[in-house]
Amino acid sequence: MNPQRHILSSFDKALNQLHEDLLRMASLTVSNINAAIRSLIDRDADLANQVIAEDNEVDQLEKSIDADGIFVLTKFNPVARDLRRVLSTMKASSNFERISDQAVNIARRAKRLMQSNELSETRLVEPIYAHALGLLHDAVRAFREEDIELAMSLKPRDKELDRQQNELINKITLRMEEDRTRVKDYVDLIFIVRYLERAGDHAVNVGEDAVYASSAKDIRHNGAL
Repeated sequence: MNPQRHILSSFDKALNQLHEDLLRMASLTVSNINAAIRSLIDRDADLANQVIAEDNEVDQLEKSIDADGIFVLTKFNPVARDLRRVLSTMKASSNFERISDQAVNIARRAKRLMQSNELSETRLVEPIYAHALGLLHDAVRAFREEDIELAMSLKPRDKELDRQQNELINKITLRMEEDRTRVKDYVDLIFIVRYLERAGDHAVNVGEDAVYASSAKDIRHNGAL
């Protein structure tokens, strides 16, 4: 085999493996967010424990992607779009790991809430969750398909998530003032809402990584986005 062709074949395999590992990581992250909210709504402690345990696999994938990314950079010295794809994959993996961390935080707060009677306000979290999940799904698709238009749509939608978060926190705070016997429970619920909002922020970051990989444009901190 031509040595140059062999090198190119090895590089393509390494790059494809990086991409596949990231998509696996993304799938696990989405699953963890889903399970964390289900554990909250269904008051399922076993499901919450499962989220906490499975976060380790996400952490290991992040380490693997970082190590493999560095290997690709040092062995093949990619340039232009290939270089951007490697760097963006490594950055996106960090954001997925942080989203999974938010799922763990939700699961832990859910377990605390299970120690008390169910709060009727818990159901108010579901629209926030649905919005954050939509951002996450589209961030994954934008990265997988290098869909710049879809990626660019995430930040305006995240602003709506911010608005919903603030509105719900205000409602919960008012309810907390009316019922001082369950302050700790309402505080846990507020934190869960904030964790979902942070997950949305990280989804936006993944979209930014997708834009950079595809077009070399750095749209971070772009107020016009």
